[in-house]
Amino acid sequence: MTQPTLAEKAGLGLSSIVDFEKARRTVSPASIAAMQAALVAAGIEFIPENGGGPGVRLRKPTS
Repeated sequence: MTQPTLAEKAGLGLSSIVDFEKARRTVSPASIAAMQAALVAAGIEFIPENGGGPGVRLRKPTS
């Protein structure tokens, strides 16, 4: 997903996405939640710490 697409789907400005990715400034928890929700809606799963560290993966398609 491109930065502009993520910004649109999360309802945020492009600068918020860029600043978050480049760690230019602290992005609000609400903005982070909006980005995560947009990614989850696009099929990304966030994996909690499980001994190998937290991560992400694509959700398996349902039949």
